[in-house]
Amino acid sequence: MFELVEEQVRAGVEWLRLLVETLGALVIAVGIVLVVLALVRRLLSGEGGSFNPIRLAFARYLTLALELQLAADILSTSVSPSWDQIGKLAAIAVIRTALNYFLNKELQHESAAQESGGRRPDGQGG
Repeated sequence: MFELVEEQVRAGVEWLRLLVETLGALVIAVGIVLVVLALVRRLLSGEGGSFNPIRLAFARYLTLALELQLAADILSTSVSPSWDQIGKLAAIAVIRTALNYFLNKELQHESAAQESGGRRPDGQGG
């Protein structure tokens, strides 16, 4: 009885992991489509200037996707993990968390620059 329930839980977690990974990929795909549309719109309108608003919008999608992918990795090792799986999860978690951290720092930096009238906090133009 216990083995049957355990197998059903494992199957449910695997389906959930697949769903979360798919959501992460979809978030990236939506971000790419929106960035391409924004770039095309900018080129067609003849606007010059900074691409930072487009970069910031895409960075937000990447940040969300990274969090979803990390959640999927956690799910994959949540049911009966081996030490090998735990080690891989730790490495992936550190890399994705570092990427997310630096991406968020850049978002904050660029957002502060936009709020201060196009000047970056380091005194350089945007």
